[in-house]
Amino acid sequence: MNPYQAPLGEMRFLLEHVFNAQATWQGLASLDGMVDMDTALAILEEAAKLNSELVHPINRAGDEEGVGFSDGRVTTPKGYKEAYNAFVEGGWVGLSGDPEYGGMGMPKMLGVLVDEMGYSACNAFNLYGSLTAGAALAINAHGTEELKSTYLPKLYSGEWAGAMDMTEPQAGSDLRHIRTRAEPQEDGSYLITGSKIFITGGDQDLTENVIHLVLAKISGSNTLSLFLVPKIGVDDQGNLTEPNGVSVGSIEHKMGLKGSATCVMNFDSARGWLIGRENKGLACMFTMMNYERLAIGIQGLGSAQAAVQMASDYARERLQGNAVGSTAAADPILVHGDVRRMLLTTRTLTDAGRALAVHTGKQLDLAKFADDDAVKTKAGRYVGLLTPVAKAFLTDRGLDITIMAQQVFGGHGYIRETGIEQLVRDTRIAQIYEGTNGIQAIDFLGRKVTGDNLATVKEFIAEHIEVLSDTCDKANSLRVGFADFVAVATWINDNKLSRPALINSVAVEMLDAFGYLLYGYYHLLMRDAARAADSEFAAAKAAYCDYYFAKLMPRADALLRAAKAGDELLMSLPETCF
Repeated sequence: MNPYQAPLGEMRFLLEHVFNAQATWQGLASLDGMVDMDTALAILEEAAKLNSELVHPINRAGDEEGVGFSDGRVTTPKGYKEAYNAFVEGGWVGLSGDPEYGGMGMPKMLGVLVDEMGYSACNAFNLYGSLTAGAALAINAHGTEELKSTYLPKLYSGEWAGAMDMTEPQAGSDLRHIRTRAEPQEDGSYLITGSKIFITGGDQDLTENVIHLVLAKISGSNTLSLFLVPKIGVDDQGNLTEPNGVSVGSIEHKMGLKGSATCVMNFDSARGWLIGRENKGLACMFTMMNYERLAIGIQGLGSAQAAVQMASDYARERLQGNAVGSTAAADPILVHGDVRRMLLTTRTLTDAGRALAVHTGKQLDLAKFADDDAVKTKAGRYVGLLTPVAKAFLTDRGLDITIMAQQVFGGHGYIRETGIEQLVRDTRIAQIYEGTNGIQAIDFLGRKVTGDNLATVKEFIAEHIEVLSDTCDKANSLRVGFADFVAVATWINDNKLSRPALINSVAVEMLDAFGYLLYGYYHLLMRDAARAADSEFAAAKAAYCDYYFAKLMPRADALLRAAKAGDELLMSLPETCF
């Protein structure tokens, strides 16, 4: 298995030439002076070195060893502690954290690229830091000053970890059925009792404490509140005290991500503190949930990039068959048309996926740091529109790409030694957790597209199409594609009340159609931006754009036609047909 090498050139190209990151950061007062392109590139280079030299080498071994569980204690695979210590020393958990509490305050445009490297190097290992960063984000947004000053510095430093505790056996996507209870105490704290399942990073041996964000119902209430519950108690000075009634019941034995501890967590009168207002826990939790949805989208992207690299290397090395007219004993399989089809499909989808990640990061930076309230508000709406697309489209295509890359390996892709089969297994969960991709699609179509009668999506499309001054066939076909999307979405919006099953029935097709159109937009941006680069790079970007529009963009039209078929066939069939 060849060592992972981060695509630093592609990352730099997106920041410098496609999304003009330097100008964006200079235009945001809170970021101006904190980060420039030289700083950003130095951070990317250091992250690439860390993930290539320390994280990627533990990937396969960690998958084979898995997480251990004995006498209530969780142990991570060999090498995880050493890699995590290096991760902590570099301050990577707090990369985009609030500087007031010890974070580095770096923009999300940069953070998404660092996340991609982590997931490419080792999906399972990267999840520990990702959950911690998400928990810190929720505490910073909704916690009291006391909670923030006590917990954020330790979370940003990586000394403590974070976890998100939502799911229960009877309450998965429908959280109304949560049974975990919170009893108010005279000192303002609550005693939390109940059990949670599928808790990523619920416990481990990497940090001295785990800070759980737990959804529970306050006694006497049937609505959800959010609580901060440390595994080990913390005194007023931030020092650890004694165990807090938080324990691991078991760990899950999974298809993939075997180095990531997925735990059943038990809370036995564990003392916790309210985050945000009573009965508003879901809104507070969604601050973390939306962060994790983007992060998991990037998990799909990171897996895709690793798979593309592995398949490309293998296609150059593997000798099998002959090119037309060749007199060699055997040629690299790269000469074969079908192998090239697979490699170009995976490459063009991955490059555009990275653009989606950076674009979403840019909107997050504008929503957080812009001085103009109108800019903040619009960026916030764009983040809402893009987040379910980033989560669902990046992970669906991520699995497609890892499977297609596995196909390049032929029979060798099905055995463990090559490493590609692990990527398939590790990536599969990304379509399921943090809200299944079907739920993401319903959120996209039901709330983000038709929820405001298409106002946001129309504004988004018009603003982004406007920058495509080119009148070439590709730009024109993209304009037509987006117009068709709006037409079908308008039909859905007009019929959503009279046909209540419509949105649920066609949401995936609409999200995927939007994703393929958006990727076409990114390929045009990359093609045009590359014209100022060296001729070989520019030629490659132009070729990728040509391939995408010829071979992959037509999928959008087919998906829109399927969506227009509506819900009648699905909903009219009797249950005996299923």
